[in-house]
Amino acid sequence: MIKLSVNINKVATIRNSRGGNVPDVKKVAQDCEAFGAHGITVHPRPDERHIRYKDVYDIKPLIKTELNIEGYPSDKFVDLAMKIRPTQVTFVPDAPDALTSNQGWDVETNMDKLAELVELFKSKNIRTSIFVETNLKNIELAAKTGTDRIELYTGPYAENYNKGREEAIAPFVDAARRAKDLGVGLNAGHDLSLENLEYFAMHIPWVDEVSIGHALVCDALYYGLEKTIEMYKECLKQKQN
Repeated sequence: MIKLSVNINKVATIRNSRGGNVPDVKKVAQDCEAFGAHGITVHPRPDERHIRYKDVYDIKPLIKTELNIEGYPSDKFVDLAMKIRPTQVTFVPDAPDALTSNQGWDVETNMDKLAELVELFKSKNIRTSIFVETNLKNIELAAKTGTDRIELYTGPYAENYNKGREEAIAPFVDAARRAKDLGVGLNAGHDLSLENLEYFAMHIPWVDEVSIGHALVCDALYYGLEKTIEMYKECLKQKQN
């Protein structure tokens, strides 16, 4: 079964909108695990508009499955991740003022930087993942950095799903196959939802992990958190293509 990592950033956004500690992101992280999530994802940004750096320090000792910290590898981010020692660090090329992650790395331009980061974190037994789009050359170059995994940016898949899901999934299948051929692990994330997740998982069943936050938290408003996690996990079960 493909693993589900729940991104709890949006929970922190709700908390921050009123101040105080409601909802409690630490408890939500623990509850997600108790309800069957295989891991927790956090994406601290420089302005701390959702998950704060302190949250990451507070959450780490509570996580019993896997903690994935994703973000732009600034000095502050790297220092946090080295101190926290999460299961996985995902390098994302988002600018400080980006509303959300909306593109993958230009690996060729950033090859030296990414290779150094991969070496640094792997020396501490921290799994690494590089956020990329479906460009095959980028994936091949990412593999040369020595990274454990790549994470496919699935925004274009979600955007085009209702226009024609066969066409929407095709470049992702090609990219996923190339990663598999290169011996690189595969994650995926961005705008995956109950509407499009099962089709994605059915066509790329060797994905190691999906990271889902916004859609899952929105669905939880209607179905409740426990039921929503169950529904997303059901989409990830191995099924016949």
